[in-house]
Amino acid sequence: MADAFRAQAQAAGPPAPDAQVLAGKARPRGRYPHYKRAGDFVYVSGTSSRRPDNTFAGVAVDEMGTTALDIREQTRAVIENIADILAAAGAGLADVVAVTAYLVSMNDFGGYNEVYGEFFDFDGPARTTVAVHQLPHPHLLIEMQAVAYAPQGGHP
Repeated sequence: MADAFRAQAQAAGPPAPDAQVLAGKARPRGRYPHYKRAGDFVYVSGTSSRRPDNTFAGVAVDEMGTTALDIREQTRAVIENIADILAAAGAGLADVVAVTAYLVSMNDFGGYNEVYGEFFDFDGPARTTVAVHQLPHPHLLIEMQAVAYAPQGGHP
């Protein structure tokens, strides 16, 4: 049995690093990784719609300098960023067991909830959504963190 487990683990490729700052993703604004693995769990740090070039999905500025923020586009970008981070750790959105979302305004709950439902349903992760006073940039409407269960030797 142990030989079969080892063969399965080797077929899955080398294990992902325990913690990683990913190339091609927005660099964390502090000294922390995009994710941290603890045994079979992967913890994704707070993730926003910020792109690697420090622009933000879901932000439009017109010729007069008026800024429009789109909670749906930001939510979609956040979840897609989380999916990319999980992939680097050998996991996916289907492995997510818990999500915490931080909204600057509960007036955005409907749009956020609508997009969230495109990725997850009642079989998906446990979820907590809270309102916060502000996030690290005034263009951010949402930040999310996630926990995934992703056994290093693959699912049983």
